[in-house]
Amino acid sequence: MKITFLLFLLLVAASCSTEPIKEKIEKIEIENLIEYKDGIYTEFYPGKQKVKIRGAQDAKKIRDGKWVLLSPNGKEMSITFFEKGLREGHTIVKHPNGRINYVGEYLHNEQIGIWKFYDEKGKLIKEEDYGKTPVQITNY
Repeated sequence: MKITFLLFLLLVAASCSTEPIKEKIEKIEIENLIEYKDGIYTEFYPGKQKVKIRGAQDAKKIRDGKWVLLSPNGKEMSITFFEKGLREGHTIVKHPNGRINYVGEYLHNEQIGIWKFYDEKGKLIKEEDYGKTPVQITNY
């Protein structure tokens, strides 16, 4: 959407200028916000100064291991574990103020065990039992 809008503005500006449109379009640089290096996927916020999402991937670039979502100021907002592309094990998601929103566990991408939900002040507001026994996480 941003690129379409920028191209529209560029075309409008070009119609008022003597510089050829092709030269103006070539000057637009699209920012690459994704890196993949040594099995780690990293996505950045615009400006590429701060990490947005980071996690391990296997050789086929499928999520496998710990994945973390960070706020623009660098605070951990969620942590989820994956195995062969499926959510597997513990997950925690936080409110924008940094307090826990909810915690729970997955088994083969399905919610299991007791999930706990909190308000923005940290007060437990709900527990939901999804059944099955939670997986013991020992390697993380």
